[in-house]
Amino acid sequence: MTAIDPALSRRAPPKGAALDPVFRYACFAAATALLASLTGIVISLLIGGWPALAKFGFHFFTSTEWNPVTEVFGAEGPIIGTLVSAILALVFSLPVAFGVAVFLVEFCPSPLRRPIGVAVELLAGIPSIVYGMWGLFVFAPFFAMHVQLPLMTMAQPGSLLEKLTAGVPNGANIFTASVILAIMILPYMAAVLRELLLTVPVQLRESGYGMGSTPLEVIMSVSLPYVRRSAVGAVMLGLGRALGETMAVTFVIGNSHSLPKSLFDSGSTIASTIANEFNEATGAMHTSALIALGLVLFLITFVVLAMARALLGSDKQV
Repeated sequence: MTAIDPALSRRAPPKGAALDPVFRYACFAAATALLASLTGIVISLLIGGWPALAKFGFHFFTSTEWNPVTEVFGAEGPIIGTLVSAILALVFSLPVAFGVAVFLVEFCPSPLRRPIGVAVELLAGIPSIVYGMWGLFVFAPFFAMHVQLPLMTMAQPGSLLEKLTAGVPNGANIFTASVILAIMILPYMAAVLRELLLTVPVQLRESGYGMGSTPLEVIMSVSLPYVRRSAVGAVMLGLGRALGETMAVTFVIGNSHSLPKSLFDSGSTIASTIANEFNEATGAMHTSALIALGLVLFLITFVVLAMARALLGSDKQV
């Protein structure tokens, strides 16, 4: 039996093997740089906002007084405004986004499917300042004239409707800001949900129809459970943008630091407060209070992402 030359049996190294360590270290450096940047942002916010947090303590989060003249600052109004506007926007946009995604996947005629899908994706690329200007000059006056005034006139004194619609009928309020936010985040969620529904295997959907299920039953019992983990991420993507949106909200929310008492009352968000006052903040305490607001917004976003991860983790165990 002829012996095999070891030199011939030795496997030649793959092309580019010498660059593999470099690629590995480059990926590690990128991940490290990201973590370092995140740590640097948190430390900067803590250092910048610490004077305000140290002076006002927990009262900073429970007070609505915001007075740069006397240097007394409370963040309750912007915090509540941020949470209420983002949650309302999610409530308004999620059913519509889900309906758009289901229509494009299940019911839309083939010639229209691609143009409508492209239109939805183009809506996601519109700058927020455009939405804000449209909301200020078009939607807010229309809303005040045709929705807010009729509802306020219709409300009986002392009724629940009167409490919900109390405010100045100028169209600049929490509800208007939530509608604008809903329009902004709707394309993001609709596009992502559409792509998720397209990942459902055709055989799985057809088996549902073959068993006599209706389209609604197939969507709710087959398609949606198949993509529910990723659908949570799509919802969190929309909520994250609603929480951090600045310019569009600044135009239409009314920019009042007081706690909103109704849907049609003026309010503010953390992002709109920072955008409105950071350039005009001359005092050190005023600047520190605004930086502390940025830290609060960072923490709120972190909590939302942590909740999303918890939901995904619990869903994984099901």
